Amino acid sequence: MEDTLGKLLGSPARVKLLRLFLFNPKEIIPLSIASGRSQVSVAVTRRELPFYERLGLLKLRRARGSKERAWVLNEDFVYLAALQHLLLNLPVRGQDIVKRLRNAGTIKLVILSGLFVDEYDGRVDLLIVGDKVIETKIRTVIRALEAEIGKELRYVALTTEEFLYRLGIYDKLVRDVIDYPHTVALDRLNVELK
Repeated sequence: MEDTLGKLLGSPARVKLLRLFLFNPKEIIPLSIASGRSQVSVAVTRRELPFYERLGLLKLRRARGSKERAWVLNEDFVYLAALQHLLLNLPVRGQDIVKRLRNAGTIKLVILSGLFVDEYDGRVDLLIVGDKVIETKIRTVIRALEAEIGKELRYVALTTEEFLYRLGIYDKLVRDVIDYPHTVALDRLNVELK
């Protein structure tokens, strides 16, 4: 999907930058922050953001306490709704996420919720359950996903024992994931999630 959108819009960098601003419509984002959060080089970001400004998609602003140029989404842009529909409706990327997490430990359960099922106010976007989990590898995967999506992800990584305990005591965090819209991308626990 990312490749297709990248080809359609000219480059994967454009998709990342567009999503960054579409997911953060009120945020004034300086060039260096846009580059870092989207993981797009400063040179490409420096070229793309003024391009979007000329199109009328972004407005030039000054970031508070900084002399650096910054931009904010122009909420009056004529094609804004169409762009949001195209770029914010994330396809369920469960298998891609599971594949990326495979080197982070013995992953037994991956549940996509929140952002991945169009519930933008959910507490958690991704619930990961596994053993011998390497937190730094999970963070690396999450940061890469955030750069592609354009939004900070809320995720929880639990051991199998901790998850089963929380599930058994009806823990609010776990219930907030499984009682509301979600997609199970991987289930090696074969536990009743009701």
